[in-house]
Amino acid sequence: MMLQKVNVKSVDGQLARLQSYIHSPEKQKTLYKRTLIVVSISQIFGGAGLAAGVTVGALLAQQMLGTDAFAGIPTALLTLGSAGAAWFVGRLSQAYGRRTGLTTGFLLGGLGGFGVIMAAILNSVFLLFASLLVYGAGSATNLQARYAGTDLANKKQRATAISMTMVFTTFGAVAGPNLVNVMGNFALSIGVPSLAGPFILAAAAYLLSGVVLFIMLRPDPLVIARTIEANSLDSSSKGHLATTKLTENKRGIMVGATIMILTQIVMVAIMTMTPVHMMHHGHGLGAVGLVIGFHIGAMYLPSLVTGILVDKVGRTAMAIAAGTTLLVAGLLAAFAPGDSMVPLVIALSLLGLGWNFGLISGTALIVDSTETSTRAKTQGTVDVLIALSGAAGGVLSGMIVAGSSFPTLSLGGGILSLLLIPVVIWSRGGNK
Repeated sequence: MMLQKVNVKSVDGQLARLQSYIHSPEKQKTLYKRTLIVVSISQIFGGAGLAAGVTVGALLAQQMLGTDAFAGIPTALLTLGSAGAAWFVGRLSQAYGRRTGLTTGFLLGGLGGFGVIMAAILNSVFLLFASLLVYGAGSATNLQARYAGTDLANKKQRATAISMTMVFTTFGAVAGPNLVNVMGNFALSIGVPSLAGPFILAAAAYLLSGVVLFIMLRPDPLVIARTIEANSLDSSSKGHLATTKLTENKRGIMVGATIMILTQIVMVAIMTMTPVHMMHHGHGLGAVGLVIGFHIGAMYLPSLVTGILVDKVGRTAMAIAAGTTLLVAGLLAAFAPGDSMVPLVIALSLLGLGWNFGLISGTALIVDSTETSTRAKTQGTVDVLIALSGAAGGVLSGMIVAGSSFPTLSLGGGILSLLLIPVVIWSRGGNK
């Protein structure tokens, strides 16, 4: 009986805390700022986990398999695992809130990282591939965390909120690739193959992200947003208005998803084979880490400015900018001398920047087009498609380079990015 009373009192207290946010804009604003800070801290660790693994994944597979043709498989498996995790984390967040979904995803990513380390020690390709699938949960969760900052943001703040959390990813994302040699030496000192070293950092970083969110993401921003929205629903809303809104939402979701899918395919395909291309032209592991570090820095560091531009200039204008930037990146990567660092740094930086434009503008469109009652589930589904497109880009990149060349891959990716322009034109036509 005593336990039952305590439980009832606990539930009543939780409901009272939720209700206290409904009529207090000040408390909502404070929680919005707190959520951005907590998510940003987790993104620092998450960025390190994501970048460290991406840098050497293809090289590890190349070393274990002895061929370039399948060097894109690690990225493909990572993104395939990311697809499954995006679906799972999205639905977990929908049912239990952002804190539960994001914490679980990061913990799975850390577990996968330790699996990759064991695979390298045992020289087991099967364990490597299985672990990379689980490791993909970290990258999926790292991306989904960007939505948490938007749950309590108004429409004019959404892109800025997305970009603010992504800016903090830069600190970990740039550090990860540049610690490749350090972690490689550390791995050798404890009897682990050097290429598994970055995964030691990745596993620890993902676990830390999960711990930060589990401890600090209280109260849950999505749960609060739902409470506020449910209270503000007008029971006299007209049915035909709801139907019109649903149609507009479907179009917005389709356009936002298409923008992010195309940018993901192009970015993943070129990025995956860049380390292999560089190694073939005599560049060392440190040079590879430097180029990938610039690339990932360009993926995240411009985010704060990008978010402001997306909110001020518009989603569609920045989507066109994404396509144009990716085209220039593809052309430069295709025609740059393979033994020259500077053109590769510029090309991969532009590749990251174009992805940044596409991700933030597309994400803002998704948030604009969803309600809190279904938002997390829809966001998870869209991220599944993004991850699957990345998996396709990863697999095809290795095959294209093995069958043709890295310049062919880069040129094809740049041309593919131009499809963003007709997509945006279609979306504008539908809004007239």
